[in-house]
Amino acid sequence: MTAQTARRIGFAALLLAASQLLSRVLGFAREAVIAGLVGRGRATDAYNAAFQIPDILFYFLAGGALSIAFIPLYTRAQTERGDEGARRFLATVLGTMSAAATLASALLWIFADALVALQFPRFEPGAQALTARLTRIVLPAQIFFIAGGIVRGALMAGGRFGSQAAAPIVYNLGIIAGGAAFAGTLGIEGFAWGALFGAAAGSLGTALYEARGRVPLGFRVAPLDPEFRSYLVIALPLMLGVTLITVDEWYDRWFGGLLATGSIATLAFGRRLMQLPVGLVGQAVATAALPAFSKLLESGAKAELDRLVLRTLQASTAVAVLLGVGTAALASALVRAVYVRGEFALADAAPVAAALQLFCLGIPGWVVQTVAVRPFYARADMWRPMLLGTAFVAVAYPLYATLGRAHGASGLALAGALAITSNALATLVLARLRHGAPRLLPLLGTLLRALVASLPAAALAWLVSDIAGTRSGAGVTPRALLELAVGGAVYAALALPLLYALGDTATRDALSRPVRRIRARSAKEAR
Repeated sequence: MTAQTARRIGFAALLLAASQLLSRVLGFAREAVIAGLVGRGRATDAYNAAFQIPDILFYFLAGGALSIAFIPLYTRAQTERGDEGARRFLATVLGTMSAAATLASALLWIFADALVALQFPRFEPGAQALTARLTRIVLPAQIFFIAGGIVRGALMAGGRFGSQAAAPIVYNLGIIAGGAAFAGTLGIEGFAWGALFGAAAGSLGTALYEARGRVPLGFRVAPLDPEFRSYLVIALPLMLGVTLITVDEWYDRWFGGLLATGSIATLAFGRRLMQLPVGLVGQAVATAALPAFSKLLESGAKAELDRLVLRTLQASTAVAVLLGVGTAALASALVRAVYVRGEFALADAAPVAAALQLFCLGIPGWVVQTVAVRPFYARADMWRPMLLGTAFVAVAYPLYATLGRAHGASGLALAGALAITSNALATLVLARLRHGAPRLLPLLGTLLRALVASLPAAALAWLVSDIAGTRSGAGVTPRALLELAVGGAVYAALALPLLYALGDTATRDALSRPVRRIRARSAKEAR
């Protein structure tokens, strides 16, 4: 059962990782288009700041509760009351949460000007007005995110991850299309309209399409219904509590708005690149693992669950270190290759690369935190990790304020890396004390082995890529691409064999699984 469950998680994780990879590549394209057409100035600051109010709305209305709290309850309803019970539960949560999102979006739309002025007091009046206008455009997208997230939760509970994989891809395509089509006439506003239509088609549209004939849908607004109250009891800590997974970006916008023009944009551009390894590992694995964790708990297989949690964390940690160290080593070339064109000058690349390198210090922490909380959620134990996360948000506030004032955008990136790493370690300790798992020494061993394999490879990759770029005599973008190609090849050629040789069983299995799947598919096609 353990091997079969691990394979199922591995397949879903590979699907979602492929989705994350394509989505992040499109995200790079999206940010490159924004950088080329708008640059790293106040308009880009306003665009990123415009997502602050919508993001806060989404978090406090739904956040992780859409998949984290919904899936175990939906699974339980199906087990205990059959398909009709699951259908009624889905209809109640979908209808009530969609109605709440619509009402809240309307209220925030009305008061957008005052809320923007309150959050970004150092924006000049024109920038505040632009931020408020963009906020009003993207606010309704939260309705689509919430409704689509609930439907996708029901799909994932049944082992269907197609919409979950497609949603971010369609969303990014919408932003790119909106910016490319309307930036010439509407400026940065074209990207905001693209985000709205991308949310409608990506989050809700793909979910409704996949649900046809598979998940019976209904729409029932019943806030006092006992089933909805049971959902709120589980989801409430996820709605009221805050964690650095979300608040780190809020802090970057709030404190970045107090710094020099372009600071919010600098952090946003660096964060997008950092999110590639985080999405490939943490988000993909955590999303795929939660349904499996829930089913093991429902069947009473605690020992099997503990083993699976440890293996999942070990593999995730090793791959996160591998990708994080490599990204940091090639950060300068990566930023130049993706962003330097049009309105984004070569001089803009240095602060973004510096922020990216510091973001990379936190990649293992991001991944571990994302995965480590899933066993809590599978047990419907929401309060403890959320209270712990909220405590870290409060404690980290002066860290962001101090490092931001002292070191600008780079200081904020460093504050985030330090805070999320500390939060992840505390979550692991809490899980060990509360649930008896995972064992921490094997995880520490995994981390050290991954660092031993990755750091020498990164140093050599940086040196060789710099020499290749210096001697090439090419232009900015061709040189950056050459550095990435040479450095990436050297890093992969050295780090992957070292990690496989030094790694534990879970790490080796994670590294070899894609190769085995390719061989199996090739053999099947040959027959």
